[in-house]
Amino acid sequence: MRLSAVPQYRTIPGPRAGWRRRTAALGLALALATPAMAQVPLAASKPDPNDPDSVLVEELVVVGRLPGPAWWTVSNGTTTVYVLGSPSLAPKHMTWDRAIFERHLAGASVVILPFQDVHVTVLGSFGAAFNYLRLKGGGPFEATLDPATKARFVAVRTRLGESADHYGTKNPLAAGLVLATDYRQKTGLTTSDPTKLIKLLAARARVPVSQKAYDLGPVMGAVIRTPPAAGRACFDEVLAQAEAGPGITQGAAAAWAKGDVPGALANERTYERCIALVPGAQAFDARTKADQVAQIEQALKKPGHAVAVVPLRPLLAQGGVLDQLRAKGFTVTTPGEES
Repeated sequence: MRLSAVPQYRTIPGPRAGWRRRTAALGLALALATPAMAQVPLAASKPDPNDPDSVLVEELVVVGRLPGPAWWTVSNGTTTVYVLGSPSLAPKHMTWDRAIFERHLAGASVVILPFQDVHVTVLGSFGAAFNYLRLKGGGPFEATLDPATKARFVAVRTRLGESADHYGTKNPLAAGLVLATDYRQKTGLTTSDPTKLIKLLAARARVPVSQKAYDLGPVMGAVIRTPPAAGRACFDEVLAQAEAGPGITQGAAAAWAKGDVPGALANERTYERCIALVPGAQAFDARTKADQVAQIEQALKKPGHAVAVVPLRPLLAQGGVLDQLRAKGFTVTTPGEES
C-alpha cells in the first residue's frame, strides 16, 4: 500500500440565551472540524502526529470518470454502499452535478451523513460555558502581540468588520478559533454544504437518514488546556490564511465538483489542524470514524444499496473510513473504476 500526505467563539452576549447560542456555536465548530498549517505537497510521506488525517492512502486518491463529484463504493458481494467524499469547507450554496447522486439515492435503504446535529448535555454545556467564560477577559487579544503581528491582525479584523473587544481573550487558540470562524463566515465559506442539501433531498425522496449526535462538552472545555505554544502556532496560521483569502478553498471546491480528488484535497485545513491540538480531540476524531465505519457496516447488512457521505480526508486517510472497511474484508472501488 502506498501512502501520501497533503495538508491539506465571538464575545458573549449579555442575555442568558446569548451565551447558550455561543456555546452551541463553538460546539458545532469543534464538531465539524474533522482533525493547513502550511500546505504540504502530496508527495510528502511523513505522518504529522498533530494531524490524524495527514497521510492519505494513495491508491484511493484518483480522478473520477463520471460527471460530478467522485464516488467510492463499498460492497460485501450482495449489498453496495455508494460513498461520496464531501469537502470539509466549501463556498455556501455551491452548485454541482447531482445526476449520479440522484441515481444512487433512488431506492436507497438509508443515507448516512456526517454528524452535524450537535447534542451537548445540560451538564456538559454549563461546563463548556464556564471554561469559555474563563477564556474571556484581560483586554483585547491584540495587546498580547508583537507590533508586526498586531498590525497584521488589526488589518484582518478591520477587513472582517470586527472590533478589538470582539477578541477579548489572552488564550491564543481561542483567538485563532474565533478568527477562523469570523473569516469563514465573512467570506461565504461553510462546513455545512453539500451535506445540508443532501439531507433535504433525502427527506424529499423519503429515504431514511442516519446522522449521529455527540456530547461535545468535554471537547469544548478542553480548549483552555491547550499548550500556549500550540495555540499561538494555530493563531499565526489562521491569521496567514485570513490574509490569503478564500481562493484556495474556492479552487478546491471547483475541483471537487468535477471529480478531481487530488485538486479537492488541496483545500486549506488550518482550522482542522488547530482543533486537532485540543486535548481529547484526536480521540474524538477516532471515535467518529469508527462510528461511520459501523454505520456503513450496518447498511451492508440490508439488501439493495445505500448512500454514505463522509468528509473527504477522513474518508481517504490512512486509518480512515475506507482503510478500516478494507481491513475488515469489504471490497472498495475507486472513482477511477466507475462505469
